Amino acid sequence: MKPQPLPDLLSVVFDQDLAMTNIDTDEIQFHEVSLAEPNFNFDSQLWSHPMLALFQPPPELDASVTTRKLYLIPTTFGDEYDPDFAPQPSALDELPDIEPWLKKFVVSLLEIWVGQRAPQQLSRWCHRAIYQELIRKIGSISTLPKVRKIYRSQPIEGVEEITVTLRFGERIRSLVIRFEGVDKRWLCTELFLI
Repeated sequence: MKPQPLPDLLSVVFDQDLAMTNIDTDEIQFHEVSLAEPNFNFDSQLWSHPMLALFQPPPELDASVTTRKLYLIPTTFGDEYDPDFAPQPSALDELPDIEPWLKKFVVSLLEIWVGQRAPQQLSRWCHRAIYQELIRKIGSISTLPKVRKIYRSQPIEGVEEITVTLRFGERIRSLVIRFEGVDKRWLCTELFLI
C-alpha cells in the first residue's frame, strides 16, 4: 500500500489561523520581493542597528574596476610620440598566438644573421632600434645553428620573454628575445645572442 502524503503542516496552520480571525483573505496584498534589487523603505533607525549591518545591500561595482589592467609600458628607446600616435599596450586576448609564430621568427632571425634571408621580412615585428641592430649583425654567423629548446616565460600580461638554446657545432649558445604586445601584435624589443 502506497503511503499517502501528509498535508503541508504550515498551510494547515495558516488556514486555521485565518479561519479564527475576521480577516478576509481577499484583502491580503502580496508584494513581489527581488533579492537583486532590495526594497529598503524601512525606518532608518532600524537599519542603522549594528546587528543589521550584515544585511546592507552590496556596493555597486564600478565598471572601471572590473576591467583588467595592463601594467606594460611599451619600450620606446627614448623616442617621443604624440599621445594620439603612441604605441598602445595590448592584452593577451588581443594578440595572436605566439607559439607557432615564435618558431618562424627564430628561424628567420638565424637565417638573416647567416645571410640567407632578407632582413626586411622581420621589420614589422621588430622595434626600429632592434631592426637596426639586426641589420648590423647580418653575416655575423657563418653556419646555421640547430635549435635545441625554446623556453618561454610571461612576467606580466602582454610580455613574453624567450630563451632559445642553439647548438653551433660543439658549442651551445643562448638567444634571448623579449616580445611586447603593442598595437595588437608582438613586437621584438630585446635581442641578444649570448
